[in-house]
Amino acid sequence: MSGGRSTPSGAVGVLGGTFDPIHLGHLLLAEQARDALALARVLFVPASRPPHRAVDGLTPAGQRASMVALAVADEPQYELCRAELDRPGPSYTADTLEALRDELGSDLVLILSAESFRTLPTWREPRRILEAARLAVLPRGGHRAPEAAELGPDLADLADRVTILDTLRIELSGHDIRARVAAGRSIRHLVPRAVEAYIDDHSLYRDRGGFQIDPPERTPDS
Repeated sequence: MSGGRSTPSGAVGVLGGTFDPIHLGHLLLAEQARDALALARVLFVPASRPPHRAVDGLTPAGQRASMVALAVADEPQYELCRAELDRPGPSYTADTLEALRDELGSDLVLILSAESFRTLPTWREPRRILEAARLAVLPRGGHRAPEAAELGPDLADLADRVTILDTLRIELSGHDIRARVAAGRSIRHLVPRAVEAYIDDHSLYRDRGGFQIDPPERTPDS
């Protein structure tokens, strides 16, 4: 662990993304942050209309939320959060964090992969994000180790709100899962069993031609 000040005891973790679908990489990201920072719980926040990703081809928000609910059903310290699903318009992280901070009255920790963290300066009002929550940045397989300095000069004064965690790396993305399903390949042990069953029962990702199992998508969440 490096950088940043200590996280307040009882802080709540926030892990956002499209979760199309949620997979074991997401759960590992959440658990490593929860364990390292002694977070009280982790909220999984599916984006309704992610501004960094084209909506065309995105699985309906209700189905993505259902998969998250199934994935965390037996995890008392994990919780589906509908903050962005129930709010109209694009899902901007700054708005979500401020709303959650006001609603919960708790310190927040936004959990990001190294890949997502490097795109943060391009997000809408990144200063508001850093003022509303501390950041926990975890390495991701296939990407170099992150550094707080990557916030850039405009956000350098908030670098002490970033904690870089030295944790296990996993190279897995939603793109990989969707490509495997489209190709008729197994996703067992890549997603929770209940999510695997949901994908099968609802015939998700089967009719999406042209998928290749390539490097992860370059989006805040893949």
